[in-house]
Amino acid sequence: MYGAILGDMIGAPYEFDRGRKTKDFPLFSRRSQFTDDTVMSIAVARALIFTRHGCDDETVRREVADSMRNWGRIYPDAGYGGRFRIWLKDESMGPYGSYGNGSAMRVSSAGWLGDDLAHARKLARLSAEPTHDHPEGIKGAESVAAAIWLARNGSTKDEIRDYVVREFGYDLSRTCDEIRPGYHHDETCQKTVPEAITAFLEGTDFEDVIRTAVSLGGDCDTLTCIAGSIAEAFYGVPAELKEECLARLPWNLKRELCGFDIVRGQMDFWKGRGFLPEPPED
Repeated sequence: MYGAILGDMIGAPYEFDRGRKTKDFPLFSRRSQFTDDTVMSIAVARALIFTRHGCDDETVRREVADSMRNWGRIYPDAGYGGRFRIWLKDESMGPYGSYGNGSAMRVSSAGWLGDDLAHARKLARLSAEPTHDHPEGIKGAESVAAAIWLARNGSTKDEIRDYVVREFGYDLSRTCDEIRPGYHHDETCQKTVPEAITAFLEGTDFEDVIRTAVSLGGDCDTLTCIAGSIAEAFYGVPAELKEECLARLPWNLKRELCGFDIVRGQMDFWKGRGFLPEPPED
């Protein structure tokens, strides 16, 4: 999830069309902070880790919803959208037909935890349905999880593009140069996911994907979160950027990130820094 979280942090200062639509910007600043994208990515990952095998669909949906509400209470001011904020506080509230890009920004763990492509897509669907049960909301989540699964399992960019176009019908024919001039803040999956995937497809390495995504503008933290989540699976994340990521996270989010790395068998980065981050003494 480093790619998703870094995308969230790096894109956050430029949300609501506050950037200059350029790839030339400082990668980190004092405003490079995690938002709801990170909190909900962690929440979904925690639920899927424990339910991805042996649980019926309703149990998975319930555990995802409970986890999102639990983490939402811990971080109530992370920048949630209006309807989602209401949903977080009202435990009796079910899905509300959303096709917002929240389902796609929080789904990265499904692409890593899926045993195969079909399983990854199922986990993505179940992670979306507690809130984003509109077909476009589910499609956004499934397409991102599928791209991550394909990327981490050796598919080429052409193969990823072809799969997404064939299975989900997104238009990935435009270049970023064609998208950039007229693109503005839009919180729907339909107007965020294709642009994020295009930024991934055009980027030449992890950092270039991040810079390309930010340069498009729009709902920049979420768009870059999505692009970064796929880029991590394809390129990996440089160690120095992982360090920057951890430096901007509180101990409880570091702990969850470490736990996720344990589950996916990627613990090299944690060697020499203690097994689990410890809470502050105060």
